[in-house]
Amino acid sequence: MAQFPKAEAEVSALAQNMIAGYTAHAVDFPSADAIGLTAAQTAYITAKTSQTDAVAAAQVATEAKETQLAALEEFMRTELKKSELDVESDPEKLGYIGWGPKAAPGPSTPPGQPRGLEAVSQGTDSVFLDWKGPARGTGGAVRTYIIERREQPAGGGEFGDWTQIAIAIDSESDLMNQPRGQQLEYRVKAVNVGGESIPSNTVAVVL
Repeated sequence: MAQFPKAEAEVSALAQNMIAGYTAHAVDFPSADAIGLTAAQTAYITAKTSQTDAVAAAQVATEAKETQLAALEEFMRTELKKSELDVESDPEKLGYIGWGPKAAPGPSTPPGQPRGLEAVSQGTDSVFLDWKGPARGTGGAVRTYIIERREQPAGGGEFGDWTQIAIAIDSESDLMNQPRGQQLEYRVKAVNVGGESIPSNTVAVVL
């Protein structure tokens, strides 16, 4: 059983087929108003064309506005820098122009704890580590990551101290030339000017 289409393009295509069929087989469809249907289809196409033109015009207008806004912002920043120098001895006067003195720098907050550290893949002497950044709102912005490793002596025993072995900008690191034949553990810390985060979870690897 045929169903009336829902998609706009399918509605238009059906209308075109109906017009063609009514026109070619007028005797079979004496009640059909092919002229009225054609007029409705033409009105729709005209409105659609107008809408397409309006959308294109709006996009052009938006791009022009964004360009002018960027130019305005650049000009304003330049003027504000000059004004800050003009009243450097009495920065409170910046209030006359809706501006204000720069806030004194405060202490930075260390980042939150990196999450979900995994040893995604291993080679004969390599391991690829992947992790997630700190949860939103748990600390300051991350500047870089420190990857640390500790080793268990061959034959077992106490692990050695944690040692920094790499630095990463992104939340992943491909570590090469790693010790073979012994238990290794890795962890990650996030760092910024405020200090280091709590270490991530630990992953154990034997290469």
